Amino acid sequence: MNRRTAAAITTLASLAVLSTACSNGSTSSSTAASPTGSLHLPDLHGQNLSVAAVWTGPEQQNFLKVIEQFDKLTGAHTTFVPTGDSVSTFLGTKIQGGAAPDVAFLPQVGVLAQFAKAGWLKPVDPAVDAALTKNYSSTWKSLGSYDGKQYGVYFKASNKSTVWYNTKVFDQAGISALPTTWAEFLKVAQAVSDSGVSPVAIGGADGWTLTDWFENIYLSQAGPENYDKLTKRQIPWTDPSVAKALTTLGQLFGKPALIAGGPGGALQTDYPGSVAQAFADPVKAGLVYEGDFVATNIAQETKAKVGTDAKFFPFPAVDSGKPPVVSGGDAAVALKDGPGAQALLQYLASPEAAKIEAQLGGFISPNKSLDLSAYPDDITRGIAKSLIQSGDSFRFDMSDQTPGAFGGTKGQGEWKDLQDFLANPSDVAGAQQKLEADAAKAYKNAG
Repeated sequence: MNRRTAAAITTLASLAVLSTACSNGSTSSSTAASPTGSLHLPDLHGQNLSVAAVWTGPEQQNFLKVIEQFDKLTGAHTTFVPTGDSVSTFLGTKIQGGAAPDVAFLPQVGVLAQFAKAGWLKPVDPAVDAALTKNYSSTWKSLGSYDGKQYGVYFKASNKSTVWYNTKVFDQAGISALPTTWAEFLKVAQAVSDSGVSPVAIGGADGWTLTDWFENIYLSQAGPENYDKLTKRQIPWTDPSVAKALTTLGQLFGKPALIAGGPGGALQTDYPGSVAQAFADPVKAGLVYEGDFVATNIAQETKAKVGTDAKFFPFPAVDSGKPPVVSGGDAAVALKDGPGAQALLQYLASPEAAKIEAQLGGFISPNKSLDLSAYPDDITRGIAKSLIQSGDSFRFDMSDQTPGAFGGTKGQGEWKDLQDFLANPSDVAGAQQKLEADAAKAYKNAG
C-alpha cells in the first residue's frame, strides 16, 4: 500500500552535500536474455547488489519475487534493504557513511530532485532511457528527471482519484446511478444522509488525506496548467483559483451532516479509521475517498469484500473540468555507478518485471506496455486502466512535489492548514493566507 513517508524529508537540508561514486566492478560483456527475448541484460554473475525501499509485509514479499527473477536473468545476488518510514534520512545517512545501496526507491518527486541536486543520483544509461521512452508516457519520464537528466524509473504507482462506497448503503439509499460530477456527488451524499447513514468518512487526523481532497478538486476545476503553476509556486496560494477550489471543498466540509462525526469527528479519525467507518460492521459512513490502496485496508482490516460489498467510482469532475487523475508513485534510482544498478533499472522499466507483481495483487504499474490482463481482478484492472488512459493529463500528487516542510510534515504547513480549514471551512481567505505564508517559508528554506 502506498502510504506517506514524507515526515523526514525536512531533515534533508541538514545533511551535507556528498557525492558518492562507488563502482560495482567490471563485468562480462555477454548478455542474458529474458524468456521472451525482449530483455537483454548483462551477465552479473558474482555481483552482489542491494535495493532499498520502504515496503514491508506482503508488499515487500511480492517485490522480492520481482528481484528473484532479475537474479535468475542476470546471475546477480540482490538483497532487499528496508528503509523504514524515514526514507530520505535513512538513505542520507547511508550515503554519508559510504554504504549507499545500489538502487533505492524514492516515494516523492521532491526527494528525487533534492538527491539529484546534491549529486547523489546516477543518470540512467541509454538502455534504461530507451525502455522508459518505449514503456512510459512522457509525464512519467519527466517526473523521474531533474535539470535535463533522467534519473528515475517509476515501477509502482497509485491512482489517488478513487472514491470507495459501501454497496449496501447505496442500495438502501436508492442510489441507482453513480456520480460523475461534483454536483451529483453532493446529491448522492445527501441521499445517503437522508437514508440515516452519515455519507462521507474523512481521515482528517492525517493531514495528507486533506491535501488529496484539495488536489483532485483543484486539478479538475483549475486545470493541469494551473495545477503545475501552483505546484511550482508560479502562482501564490492566494490566487483566485485556490479560493474557488477551497470554496468548492467547503461545500462538503461546511455541512456537518455529510461527514461522519462532523468536522470535529473527522479531525479525530485517521486514514485507516476512515476506511473502517465505511466498511466495518456496524457501518458508520457510506463512502470514503482515497487512493487505490483503500482496497488493501478493506481486505486486511474489515470483513467487506472488494468487488461486492465495496466498489469504487472515479473522483467526479468539478464544474466544466475533466475527471481528475492524481497519482503517487515510487521511483527507482541508482545511487552507485556500474552496470548492476543500471541493469536493475532497465529491468524495472520493463513490462516483464511489472507483470510479476501485478499478478500478485495490491500493485498498480504506470508501464503502458503491461497488458491489463496481468491484473488479478476487475477492480484493480479498472483502476490501472484509468491511470494508463489518462496519458499525460494525470498529475502527480502536488504535496509530494513541494518542500517537505510545506507538503509532507505532520502538524505543519499544508497538512495543518487544511486541518484548520476543515474545522472552519467558511474562512477561505484566512486559509489561503496561512497556506501562502507557510509555502513561502518552506520554498525559501528549500532553496
